[in-house]
Order: sequence, then C-alpha cells, then structure tokens
Amino acid sequence: MVSTDRLAAFAALSLLLIVVPGPSVLFVIGRALAHGRRAALTSVAGNTLGAYVLVVAVALGVGSVVERSVLVFTALKLAGAAYLVHLGVKAWRRRGSLRAAFTGTDGPAHGGLRTLAEGFAVGVANPKTIVFFAAVLPQFVDRGQGHVPAQMLLLGLVFNAIALASDSAWGLVASAARGWFARSPRRLAAVGGVGGLTMIGLGVTVAATGRTD
Repeated sequence: MVSTDRLAAFAALSLLLIVVPGPSVLFVIGRALAHGRRAALTSVAGNTLGAYVLVVAVALGVGSVVERSVLVFTALKLAGAAYLVHLGVKAWRRRGSLRAAFTGTDGPAHGGLRTLAEGFAVGVANPKTIVFFAAVLPQFVDRGQGHVPAQMLLLGLVFNAIALASDSAWGLVASAARGWFARSPRRLAAVGGVGGLTMIGLGVTVAATGRTD
C-alpha cells in the first residue's frame, strides 16, 4: 500500500489545493453568509460526498490505465497541469466578481436535503478537484505494490478528510463573521487574486514534478 512518506507528501499538496478558494469553498461560504452555520455544514457534507465520487471514478478508470502506460500517465499529468494554470489565470482575471459569492443573496433558505444535494452537485462537478484527482493521484501510488485503484481510494480518503476539515472551518468562520465580510467587500478581490496565483503555481508544480517510472 501507500507508504507514510507518500501519504504525507500527498496530504501537503492536497492542503495547498484545498485552502485555495475555489468553487466548493465559495459555495460553502456563500451558504454560510446567506443561511447560517447549519446550511454551511450541510453543504460541506454534500460537497465531500461528491468529491469522493470523483475519487472512485478516477481510481477505477484511471488507475488501471496508469498501471500499464507511463505515456498515458504523463500526458494526463501535463494536460491537468495546463488546466490548473488556465483556472488560475481565469480566477485572477475575475477576482473582482468574488464579491457576489459573499453577499448572501442566493435566494431563500430551503431544506437540508436540498442543500445536501446542491453541495453534492458542486463537489462532483468541481473542475479543480477533477483535474487534481486525475493528474495528481497517480503520482503518489506505488505501482510495484500493485492494487493501484485501492491506493488511489486511500489517498482520496486523505484528501476528503482534509477538505472536510478545511471547508467546515471556512463555513464556521464565515457564518460567524457575516458583518465583517459585508463591511469589507474589497478584501475579496485580494482573496481571489491570491487564489488564482496559487493555482497557477500548483499547475506548474504538477507539470514539473512527479514520477516517471
């Protein structure tokens, strides 16, 4: 199975991606500001379930290919890295539009099941997470140990545990600081700018590193 060193390295890279405000984080914070703590945490739960569906899909679909073809893995990694850079540039250019996600004007509150379902939809359709799983998960498996899909499922659990903690923290902080965000909308542009630059850096890192065995 996956060694402790690889798990630690993957956890560090996952944390770097997760803390960057992307679709999932913005969705959770928007719900926190609009509807409060309960809606935020329900959204986090749905988001996490959706993200793990992506893990399963990638592990079962990509894992078997990675076991047999280094060329396919390298092409997938480079394509994923390029898309992360694209997302980063896009986030930088649209950093001013982040204010709308924090205004809490996304309509009236609704039931917990619907909130959970909407969180799931955001998690399963998050392009940043899709690219990360497809391009990065294969880099941290030990093909010599076999059971590549199982290793990827374990790494996915690590990612989702970190995401659950991080997104919950974002939601709790946002729900407790509605007034502070409302009084400081210009700070959101800085958040978006930093997030975009970090995503660009992550894309370059993914392209420049990784196994070639």
